Amino acid sequence: MKTLITGGTVVTMDPALGDLPRGDVLIEDGKITEVAPHIAAPDATVIDASERIVMPGFVDNHRHTWQTAFRGAGSDWTFPQWAQAMHHTVKPHYTPEDVYIATLLGRLEALHSGVTTMLDWYHVAQSHQHEDAAITALTDAPGRSVFCLGAGWGSDRPIEDDIRRVRATLTSGGRTDLALGMRGPTATGIDTAAREIKLADELGLRISLHLEAPGTITELHQHGLLRDTLTGVHANGIDVDELRLLADAGASLSISPDVELKMGFGAPMTGLALDAGLRPTLSIDDVPSAGGDMFSTLRTAFAAQRGIDGRLRSRDLLAFATTDAAASMGLAHRTGTLTPGKDADIILLRTDDLTIFPVTDPAGSIVSQGHPGLVDTVLAAGHVVKRDGALVGVDLPTLRERLLASRDRIAAAAGVPLDGTWQPLD
Repeated sequence: MKTLITGGTVVTMDPALGDLPRGDVLIEDGKITEVAPHIAAPDATVIDASERIVMPGFVDNHRHTWQTAFRGAGSDWTFPQWAQAMHHTVKPHYTPEDVYIATLLGRLEALHSGVTTMLDWYHVAQSHQHEDAAITALTDAPGRSVFCLGAGWGSDRPIEDDIRRVRATLTSGGRTDLALGMRGPTATGIDTAAREIKLADELGLRISLHLEAPGTITELHQHGLLRDTLTGVHANGIDVDELRLLADAGASLSISPDVELKMGFGAPMTGLALDAGLRPTLSIDDVPSAGGDMFSTLRTAFAAQRGIDGRLRSRDLLAFATTDAAASMGLAHRTGTLTPGKDADIILLRTDDLTIFPVTDPAGSIVSQGHPGLVDTVLAAGHVVKRDGALVGVDLPTLRERLLASRDRIAAAAGVPLDGTWQPLD
């Protein structure tokens, strides 16, 4: 039950430990027990990390995996086009099997690109069977997942029975946990929002809320509804004073820079979040419109903010996608850094690949040159789930066939083309 990762460049993301130009990481029973320049562990299984960067796995706190089958279809879409396509055109045709295979492949994609912890923001609300299919998919994939249940999405129907039903299945602390995907006061009114937040408090659930209108944070604040368990998403167009209310409440902010820039939300809120006292976090959002890996997200967020004021550094970006994102999900005690006592959620990145070689500054190289092809090895809670560039124990050919069949069936039922000409609302 011991594993020794040896001889790598160790980027711990723990300020007390720093980086080790040459270091070892010892794992016992799924936990990191020691990080040092040299560790003697003759009884351990050895993973040779020479010519590798060893770092914490990425944490993605906002991704809609049910849309995986339509990857790339929305590359040219605005936000209204995406909403029309995904929520009003194809979603009504999703079966539980469609949700299952899209969620499974989406979670495996994230894992393949080094995301060891992921929040799945589910808003394909159709039936209990659809919800259960998503939960089963997340559970079938290795890695830590949070099922963020956007129950009642697009309606104002009561959701308490639905949330309680799923909570009875997903208890706190498991490999797959539950969070509440709030509809928000703009969609349902403040009284409904208050009932949902009270329910989340009672059940010990963290909350994720798309912040799409100025004034939403202020309204929640005025009614005493801001929490340190709340993560706002996007928040484009919201001013720094309103963001300070989030910071004062101990809440967090998730930014999806690729989607926000491409869909017309506006510039990512990274700088304003920092001005407000928030530690921004990063997320993918959706793959019909953007890439599904954290490397491209890091690079977009970095370039966008540097173009405005030049103040961010590569290490800041890595923190947004590891330590800060883990904290936003209430998981800072379990993941986000290579610290003894935490779960061994670890990725090894190739440094001999010509797209990154030679590595002079590890953090700078990860942010500026990193890509999923560098992810050689992934450990989730100490278990090797990707080795030598390939996922372990996954029948990808069969899963690909199922996803293609799902996509083609949905597209045919919805009457939409799959040849790159689909432009909703035209």
